[in-house]
Amino acid sequence: MRFAAVLLALALAGCASGSSRYDRYARLLTPTATPSKVVATELAFARMAQEKGQWTAFRDYATGDAVMFVPEPVNAQEWLKKQSDPAEAVKWQPHEVWSSCDGSLAVTRGAWQRSNGTSGYFTTVWQRQKNGEYKWVMDQGDMVAEPLVEPDFIRTKIASCDGKQFPAVIVSPPGASIHKGGSDDGTLDWYVTVEPDRSRRVVARMWDGSAWQFVLRESIDANPS
Repeated sequence: MRFAAVLLALALAGCASGSSRYDRYARLLTPTATPSKVVATELAFARMAQEKGQWTAFRDYATGDAVMFVPEPVNAQEWLKKQSDPAEAVKWQPHEVWSSCDGSLAVTRGAWQRSNGTSGYFTTVWQRQKNGEYKWVMDQGDMVAEPLVEPDFIRTKIASCDGKQFPAVIVSPPGASIHKGGSDDGTLDWYVTVEPDRSRRVVARMWDGSAWQFVLRESIDANPS
């Protein structure tokens, strides 16, 4: 509160001395995207899994209403509290990050590996909390036949802040359930539709300044296990 009051006083002072100074301080008061912080959170999450246990880390970084798929959709905290940490935690690395313009929501995608030699990919949705830290609200993934190639650097993309308009409302197909969310500013959203056979479709959309673009579309086949 004290910091915000100081910034407000500086902004008002800047208004009296010229619009450029006012604009500079006004930007300090506006929520902004920080994909580097999302990456740092994802890496800390992965590190905690190795140091303190896989499900311990998942519990610590999840919100109270987070959803995961096992393969049916479940409340993550309810499911995780019944799980014991495996002897060896899965390892993972983020490859891509998409962030809303205001930084209130981000989506990460990357690769995971188990000690038994299997590998796959993951998709995680991160939501900024009131304290400024990120926690995940959706996590899902699947196995792949060939390990994903790790990029030279983690790719990041931020939604445009120009000409914002909220996306069309998504309605679940007949017989399917839907899990969805979006950023506070309406520049990034996600949804997962789950069919009765537990197959699912994962989508993330981003505003580019003139239209909505699909940045992520994944289909996971039915899995009886």
